[in-house]
Order: sequence, then C-alpha cells, then structure tokens
Amino acid sequence: MRSTLIALYITICSVLFIVSKMLISFLLYKKWARKKRIIENSLEGGKMVIFRSAATTTTMQSNNKSSFLSMIMGLSSKDMIGSGGYGTVYRLRVDEKTAFAVKKLNRGGAEMERGFERELETMGDIKHRNIVPLCGYYTAPHLNLLIYELMPNGSLDAMLHRHLTDDGLHLHGSISNKNKKLIIMDWPARYKIALGVARGLSYLHHDCIPHVIHRDIKSSNILLDHNMEPRLCDFGLATLLNPNHSHVTTIVAGTFGYLAPEYFDTGKATTKGDVYSYGVVLLELLTGKRPTDESFLENGTRLVTWVKETMEDKGEEHAVDQALTSFPADEVKFVFTVADKCLDSDPCNRPTMAQVVNMLEQRNHS
Repeated sequence: MRSTLIALYITICSVLFIVSKMLISFLLYKKWARKKRIIENSLEGGKMVIFRSAATTTTMQSNNKSSFLSMIMGLSSKDMIGSGGYGTVYRLRVDEKTAFAVKKLNRGGAEMERGFERELETMGDIKHRNIVPLCGYYTAPHLNLLIYELMPNGSLDAMLHRHLTDDGLHLHGSISNKNKKLIIMDWPARYKIALGVARGLSYLHHDCIPHVIHRDIKSSNILLDHNMEPRLCDFGLATLLNPNHSHVTTIVAGTFGYLAPEYFDTGKATTKGDVYSYGVVLLELLTGKRPTDESFLENGTRLVTWVKETMEDKGEEHAVDQALTSFPADEVKFVFTVADKCLDSDPCNRPTMAQVVNMLEQRNHS
C-alpha cells in the first residue's frame, strides 16, 4: 500500500513538473511571438540605408541588410551604453572586430521628425577625423534608428571625471583591449583633444554647406577613438545654417553650465554660442572639474567664475587639475588665454572656431 502511494506521488509530481514546463514554454512562446509581432509592425514600411565605409562594407559582405536589422532588433537593456533626451544608445557587436553604436530615437511629434530627417540628410555627407561617422540609418513609421561607428574609449566626460587612484592619476580602462590597458590623461593628451575638438567644430561651422551649429557641445558629447582622437557626436540637436544666416530659433537645446549667457536672453543658437561651450570644455580639460560640480552649485557660482576668481587671487597653477602632476606652465597659461577669449561675454568679441584652430596649431608647432 505504501509503495503504491509513493508511486502515485511520484507520478503526480512528474505530471505537474511536465505541465509546468509546458506552461512556461507556452508563456515564453507567447512573449516571443508578441515581441516578434511588435518588431514586424515597427519594420512595416521601413527603409534601411547603409553608407559605404570600411566597417560597414565588411559587415554587409557577410550580413545582408535583413540579418543586420535582425541583430539590431535583438538589442536589449544589457546592450545599453547611454541615454539622453533624444534617445537611447546601444552597443551592437557584430563580431570580435566590428561593433556599432545604435541610437534609437525617441519620437516627439512633427518637430522631432523634421530634426531626424535633417540629421539623415547631412550626417551621411559629413566626413571628418574629428566627427563620429554615421554608418547608416533605419526609418519606419514607428521606429527611427541611427547607426554610428563605436568609439572604443568612451566619452571625454567619463575619461576626465573618473575617481582618482592612489597615485593621483585619472585612469581609464580601454574597452578595445581585452587586457584593459590603462590610459593616463596627461597634458599632451588633453591638448590633443582640445585641438581635435576645435578642428571638428571648425569643420561644422565653416566647411559644411549648409553650415552646422552643434548646439550641445559638452564633454559627454566628445567621444574618444582607439588613438584617443576626439570625435564630436550627437547631432540630434544640431541646427543647420544657411550660408548667409547667423542664427536659428528652433527648439531649445543645450546643457546647463555650457550654454552661452546670451542664449537665455535671445533663445537663438549661433556659432558663437558653440564657441562659448567649447571654452567651457577647455576649462574642463584644464581644471578637471565639471561645470555642474556640486561645489559650484552649493556656492551659487559657476566653473567660469571660479576659474577667473582663482586665477586672480592665487594664479592659474591653483586652477589646474591636481591630477596633472607635470605640465608646461607657459602652454597651460596659453590655453587658459584661449578659453578666456572663447568665454567673452560679448559674442562679437569671441574668436571663430577657425581662429581657435589657428591659435592652437601655431602654439603646437612653435
């Protein structure tokens, strides 16, 4: 009798186990089918465009557009590497040598759509060593994606503002190297970044037709490639200029701490506004401090004001990032001077980015 009860108990447990497995499989299938249906609805009427480049050409030789799109649609939260007001960025790793950054744009009405179309029309033609290249895009009634080349060393913001190690140096692990080599943000690296960002901005302001105002220059929108060369990114807020116009009055854009003071009065984005933001980035490179540092907020001041007061009271050496254990004093003083010109309260007195490039290049070659 007891053995019969045991056998019955085992049978019931086995049946319940099998039923539970079948139920779980059914629920997983329903979830997969629902996700597949959502993706198919998103893809309906969509268009994938891939621009020719070394990275994308190699990828498309081994993956047709359909399979490449399937990989993009398989991205999840674990692949997310950043997010902002205009969308979420994911890392898409195709193989050991090829990876992309995919920006899924938030939808925001007609103004957003016009901005997206504007970005598509211009970014594919923008080719510069200091601009993050747009490799392609996907557009559909319910889904807009931008596909960029992935920058392996992350953003300048992350590089500059990582915690200090015991020896007082800013260190960063390069994700491009499996052995995680350490990169030190010394003065030559910072000067190289300052010059590279200036060249990228000068290209947008002076060489692109129509001209481009970035509108959101900040350290988190400056990415670093495998050679630590800076690349400007995030043109979701970029505004295009006609060659004979000096400003636009579209959507409000920018980041607190980097915005030019006149922007709050006029609401107009200009190239000189970008120059001001660039000046703030120079101070960030020099001081190692964020414009939104808590100490500034607590004291009701700003990075620009703090630097001026510190230099007047103690000298520029007391404003320099403590992580810079050695640096050429004359060159640092010169960059402080360039930053001061860019941060002039009168936009008319600020240099153009072409003039900034000329100043930095002459100093670099002297």
